[in-house]
Amino acid sequence: MAPRASSAREGQHRPEKGPYDMTVQAERDDQKIPQRSAARDRLMSTAARLFYSEGIRAVGVDRVVEEAQVTRATFYRHFPSKEDLVSAYLQAEDQRIRELVEYGVKHAGSPEEAMGLLIDGIGQEICAPGFRGCPFINAAAEYPDKQSTVHQAVLTHRSWFHGAIAQALRMGGHPDPGYGADIMMALRDGAMVAGYLGDSGTAAASFGRAARTLIAA
Repeated sequence: MAPRASSAREGQHRPEKGPYDMTVQAERDDQKIPQRSAARDRLMSTAARLFYSEGIRAVGVDRVVEEAQVTRATFYRHFPSKEDLVSAYLQAEDQRIRELVEYGVKHAGSPEEAMGLLIDGIGQEICAPGFRGCPFINAAAEYPDKQSTVHQAVLTHRSWFHGAIAQALRMGGHPDPGYGADIMMALRDGAMVAGYLGDSGTAAASFGRAARTLIAA
């Protein structure tokens, strides 16, 4: 191996960074990290409420801006377009569900118990006041183009959710966890729609019985 060429700067004394240099570097580092913003939080919570209760297409940027009590300039500083806001809304919902599932897996005594907690959680969601179906299914219906960032956010969530179910079934000794996850997703999707369109209690109970039959197979 050829020796590395020496640099004229090598061996020179490098002075310690002073307070000013450290302050400038800290400011530069801060600029690399997205900062929490009360205005952004209001936009997100307002959008989540309106998008879920009234529909994404039915709610315009002006409505979100007005109810979040921010300016349009503030909105566009955080979200270059409405589609960016919708994607952020779905990503936040995805993160919420992931944390709930991870919490259940961590605190459950067995894979079977973890699946039971997941099934119960879905049933409780269906019976919750103001339930209007699955936000991801709703978003996919309003953004059918699979290349859109919104539809991609839906597919990303569903891929993770399917994998989480398959992993739990695999750990519980299910003979075909991938196929079992397919069925569980179909049961869950159907229950979400039935719970919104019909009697939520009946939909949740039917889902619970069918899902428990599946994991016992």
